[in-house]
Amino acid sequence: MTIYNVGSINIDHVYQVEHFVRPGETLTSGHYQKLLGGKGANQSIALAHAGGEVMHVGAVGSGETELLNQLKASGVNTQHVAQTEQATGHAIIQVNQEAENAIVLFSGANHALTHAQIEGTLAAAKPSDWVLLQNETNYISESVALAKARGLSVAFNPAPMEKTLVEQVIDQIDVLIVNEIEAMDLFAVDSVEQAQQLFQHNYPQLSVILTLGAQGVRYINAQGVVEVEAFNVTAVDTTAAGDTFIGFCLAGMMEKLPIEHALKRACAASALCVTQAGASVSIPTLEQVNQFLEQN
Repeated sequence: MTIYNVGSINIDHVYQVEHFVRPGETLTSGHYQKLLGGKGANQSIALAHAGGEVMHVGAVGSGETELLNQLKASGVNTQHVAQTEQATGHAIIQVNQEAENAIVLFSGANHALTHAQIEGTLAAAKPSDWVLLQNETNYISESVALAKARGLSVAFNPAPMEKTLVEQVIDQIDVLIVNEIEAMDLFAVDSVEQAQQLFQHNYPQLSVILTLGAQGVRYINAQGVVEVEAFNVTAVDTTAAGDTFIGFCLAGMMEKLPIEHALKRACAASALCVTQAGASVSIPTLEQVNQFLEQN
């Protein structure tokens, strides 16, 4: 069983700062890192670390062999990552003393995917395979349509949130992964509970993974709700926490683990992630996650 991740690949420029830069302010950074990132790449690495077979479908600027080598070293298949004349996508990330982040994103080559590239890649997919998407590349709705035409399951993490896009594809999605703000924004409501009820009422065919930060996570479908608490750790950098959770959770679901078990393992992976600085470099291995679970 393979998961085809149609996702972004970025160069992350990470700056440790006392506080987020204010309008008109010049701020000195105490530490700088240049790292592999992007929601797509992070989620592919998390999937691979969790034991999943992941095929990344994306694009980078020509000559970006270092980024591709890092993905390969993490266990990600990159044969369907195109190299284009456009610059590789990148992000400017500020991390403050409370381990919160503020991000400026440039799409670059992430918006150079082609219909032929995606169609050709999914032509080899089997009905048991999955397609995973975020909202950092082009051809989102087209990718969903191509996946469903081949009978594949689709998971969608619509970040950055774009309500109109979600509304266009939600009837074709099997698993929607959103945080509490995204869920409330989707329905224009003021509480997570209202959003939860509307998901169950309006989209009974849909499974929703609703991440709640330090409060844990809820798995919502027409049959009910499964809730798992987050682990209490000291956070250093939350940059890739959500991506780590998604990768480990989907890998667990593809393994047919009980959903509570898959959620708990994903929460543990996310907890370990935030104790380390950086994005992809902070994603733990399955062995590390299992050790953490044994101790907690």
